[in-house]
Amino acid sequence: MTKYCVSLFRYVRRDTVPVSVGNVVLGGGHPIRIQSMGNTDTNDTAASAAQALRIAAAGGELVRFTAQGRTEARNLGAIRRKLRETGCSVPLVADIHFNPAAALAAAEEVEKVRINPGNFVDKRADFTRIDYTDEAYAAELTRLREKFVALLDVCRAHGTALRIGVNHGSLSDRIMSRYGDTPPGMVESAMEFLRICRDEGFDRAAISMKSSNVRVMVQAYRLLAAAMLREGMRYPLHLGVTEAGDGEDARVKSAAGIGALLADGLGDTVRVSLTEPPENEIPVARKLVDYFAGRENHDPIPEADETFYHPYEYVKRRSVSDGTVGGDRPPVVVADGPRRPLDPMPDLFAEDAEAAAWLPLDIHGLTPVTLARLRENPRQAVVLDTRNRNGVAEQRAFFLKLAEHGLENPVVIRRSYAETDLETLQLKAAADLGPLLIDGFGNGIWIRNDAPGIGAERIVSLAYSILQATRVRISRTEYIACPSCGRTLFDLQRTLALIRGRTSHLKGLKIGVMGCIVNGPGEMADADYGYVGAGPGRVTLYKGKEVVKRNIPQEEALEELVALIRASGDWREPEADDTDK
Repeated sequence: MTKYCVSLFRYVRRDTVPVSVGNVVLGGGHPIRIQSMGNTDTNDTAASAAQALRIAAAGGELVRFTAQGRTEARNLGAIRRKLRETGCSVPLVADIHFNPAAALAAAEEVEKVRINPGNFVDKRADFTRIDYTDEAYAAELTRLREKFVALLDVCRAHGTALRIGVNHGSLSDRIMSRYGDTPPGMVESAMEFLRICRDEGFDRAAISMKSSNVRVMVQAYRLLAAAMLREGMRYPLHLGVTEAGDGEDARVKSAAGIGALLADGLGDTVRVSLTEPPENEIPVARKLVDYFAGRENHDPIPEADETFYHPYEYVKRRSVSDGTVGGDRPPVVVADGPRRPLDPMPDLFAEDAEAAAWLPLDIHGLTPVTLARLRENPRQAVVLDTRNRNGVAEQRAFFLKLAEHGLENPVVIRRSYAETDLETLQLKAAADLGPLLIDGFGNGIWIRNDAPGIGAERIVSLAYSILQATRVRISRTEYIACPSCGRTLFDLQRTLALIRGRTSHLKGLKIGVMGCIVNGPGEMADADYGYVGAGPGRVTLYKGKEVVKRNIPQEEALEELVALIRASGDWREPEADDTDK
C-alpha cells in the first residue's frame, strides 16, 4: 500500500513546506489555520469589509471572497485597504472560476488566489466524453501550462500565495474523459498544476480536494497525499467538505470528513462550509481543530498488518451475523437507558447488548484467550471501546488485528463522552466514528454521554446523522447545499429551509440547492434533483445531471421542484410518523 501518512498507529503531522499568506503561515509545523468565505457582493466594499471583520473577530485567520471578473478582482484591493485602515490584518483570498484574467488581476491585490483547475483553462464541463489521443492531450497540457505560468509569474512578483482548489463537482470534461468523475481524476487534476509549480520553482501553493460526498473527499485527499509523496512534493493541504448544508447534518458531515484526515496528521488549514452566516463557520472549525491538538502524546498503539487496510476505496468489512448485528444488515444504532419511546427509535438498547452477552473489548483485550473465544464462536458480537487519545487509530488497529487472525465477528463501535454542549458532542462523535465507517469498519455505533443536558433523542439523532454522512445507512433526505458567496443569486439559507420543509419526508433522496452554476451541475451528478441559481431571481432545475427546466422565476421554483419529483415517481405524501432519523 502506498503511504498517505507517516503512520497508521502513531499520530504525526505531515511535513510540508511553509507557505506565507500575508502574516499567516500555512504548514511547516505551524498551527492549523481556520478560515471562511464571505457571501457579500465583492463590489460592495463596505459590506465586504464589515463581513471580513466579523469573520476575523470570530477567530478567522483568512477570509475569501469571490471575484467573477477583473472588476471584482480589483475591488478586493479596496476591501483590503479598508480592512487595514481599521487595523485588521487578516489576509484576503480571491476565489476565481472560469477567468484567468481575473486571477492575474487579483494576484496583484490580495495575499492569496484560489483557482479551480477544472475551469481555469478548460471550459465549463458539459459531461461530454472526448476521446483524446496522447498527442491531443499533451497539447491541452501545453495550453494549460502557458496560462498557468503567467499567473505564477504575477504571484511570484507580488508575493502572492496560491490555492489549487479541486472540486469533485467541477472537474473538466478533459479530466473526466480520461480518469472519470473519481478521486483519481481529482488527484490528476491537481497534479497537473502542481507539477508546473514544481517545474517553475513555485512553492507558495496549497491544495484542496473538496466534495459533498465525504467518502470521495477523504479518498481524494489520501490519494493526493500519496501522489505528492511519490513525486517529492510537500505542499500544504486545505481541508473541507463542500456543499455540506446546515444544522446538525452539516456539522457531522464536515467533522467526519475533515476528522478522518486530521486523525492521520493531514491538513494545514480548515474551512467548515455551512449554509449559514460565514462567521458561524469559525467556532465550529476551531472546536474541530482543537480536538486534535496534542494527539502526539497519545498512548502507544500496537501495530497491525496494514495490507488489510483499504484507504483509497470503500471496502465493507466482512462479518458474521449474531442475529441482531453484522452480516448483510446495515450498521445499527445502540442507545443507553431504559427502553422507552424515542423519536426516532434506535435499533437496539443497552439491555439488548446485555441480553445477547456482547463482549466489551479494546485492543489490549485481544489476548490469546480472547482470540480463541472469538474464533470458536464467530457469532460472538464485540463492543469496541477505547480510552486512547488517538482513538480512531487504536480502534482501526483493532479491526486490522481481527483481519490478521481471520476473525469476522460483528463489532459495534462505542465512544464515550462527557459533553454538555450539543455541537461539541456532534463534532467529536463524528470525528471519532466517521473515519472508521468511511473505511468500511463497524456493524453499529454506540454513543455514550455521561454529562447531563443532552437528551437521548438528540444522541440517537446524532448517531443516525453520522451513519448518513458516511453513506453507510441512509435514513433521511440529504441536502447538498452550498454555503453561498458573492456569486449566489438568491437567499440560500431561506431557500434551503423552504425546500427542507417540503421535502424532508422523502428519505433517501439527495437534493442539491446551489447558489450558482460553478459547482452546481457537477454536484447535481451526485444528487437526484438540483435547484440551481441561473440568474437574478431565476432558477434552473436538474434531474441528476440533466437540465429539466431553465430560468424559472424563483417564486415558482419550489412548486416546480415538487412537481418534478412527483412526475419522476419519487414523491409520496408525508405521513404522521415521518421524522428524520
